[in-house]
Amino acid sequence: MNRAPRTYKWRPSHKTFRIKRILGKKAKQNRPIPQWIRFRTDNTIRYNAKRRHWRRTKLNI
Repeated sequence: MNRAPRTYKWRPSHKTFRIKRILGKKAKQNRPIPQWIRFRTDNTIRYNAKRRHWRRTKLNI
């Protein structure tokens, strides 16, 4: 029997609903802060410190 080695955890197109829900939440979190927050008085937030780049930092799910 010549079988191809299984080197992947799961195929990218085959997602469970739980994984898809987590990916959707992480996609919504991964955005810059709104401009109106920067213009408030006594504001110290300049950028989103928890921003994630898809190639540099993986989610480990």
